[in-house]
Amino acid sequence: MSKAAELAALIGSQASLAMRNLIINGDMQVSQRGTSSTDVPSHSTNYYPLIDQIAVESNNSAGRLTMSQADVTDLAGFTKAMKLDCTTADTSIAADEYFLFEKRIEGQDLQGLGHGTSDAKPVTISFYVKGTANTYMCELQNYDASKISSNQFAVTTSWNRISITIPADTASAISNDNGHGFWLNFWIHAGSTFTGGTYSANAWQSLTNNTRASGIGSFFSSTDNELYITGLQMELGEVATPFEHESFADNLARCQRYFYQPDSENDTMGRLNSPAGNLNDFSGAVNFPVTMRADPTISITNSQEAGTNDALGGLSSANSDIFGISFARTANDSNAGRAALDIRGSADAEL
Repeated sequence: MSKAAELAALIGSQASLAMRNLIINGDMQVSQRGTSSTDVPSHSTNYYPLIDQIAVESNNSAGRLTMSQADVTDLAGFTKAMKLDCTTADTSIAADEYFLFEKRIEGQDLQGLGHGTSDAKPVTISFYVKGTANTYMCELQNYDASKISSNQFAVTTSWNRISITIPADTASAISNDNGHGFWLNFWIHAGSTFTGGTYSANAWQSLTNNTRASGIGSFFSSTDNELYITGLQMELGEVATPFEHESFADNLARCQRYFYQPDSENDTMGRLNSPAGNLNDFSGAVNFPVTMRADPTISITNSQEAGTNDALGGLSSANSDIFGISFARTANDSNAGRAALDIRGSADAEL
């Protein structure tokens, strides 16, 4: 079937265009951690610095950037994009250094691709980019099988939609669980350990480091460098259909499966009350807005007397699971005699 015929069949099937994007928050609308993060990468290991569902990985680079959730006014249908702005250049590139950003997808959400069977299906990745002219690498990684399929793409100063079709893989299955399935990696800086080989475009191959960033430029070559990306989509088949927009509420709920943090410093995760007649002990629970992917890591950043700005210390969570956090403890000196405490913090169940 031709690509035109396949697209016509998709449109004619009515239901087939719904829920087709395997990427969460591809339009960069949700950013629970804030709107700007400086000094990226500031961690030695991979982490999520800002926009929901976008992780960064790095090694041994002196290059630094600011990641922000930028407003978009010059691309029809989109209002937000991820912007990367180089703030510290790195032109002396060690062999083992690299920087990339990525989207991670649960294995159980990829079973419709049929990988590892004779009925395996291809996927098409599409996204909009603009910025300082350069060449980077888009890599789809089957995490458990240690296989990759890589494709270079060019960035220009105007918005351009990139479309890449990844072939079906009949040899390697994707784990059917809530762990790592695919990683969609964007390599934008790398040393010779990752650039020395020659990659094969549009083909699955064993993960070999020296082909992973073949032929790319370096985002950290100059503090003048910028990169914008939005409209990220991955869908079954060989056709890049129009980007699937969803409501902000649905997008946020899907993101909160992995990370939950109220959207301003004045919002609280929940409130703990003192039992009747006892102003020293506190008990209660914080229910998450959606069921999380796995038991999260809890970070309590502050507690305060309800209805005031009186910050109080000494509070810790007792138990947490995919549904929420329960608290039961005796008050310390700082919160003794309080009628209620408001709890601020976050819950992290990222891949």
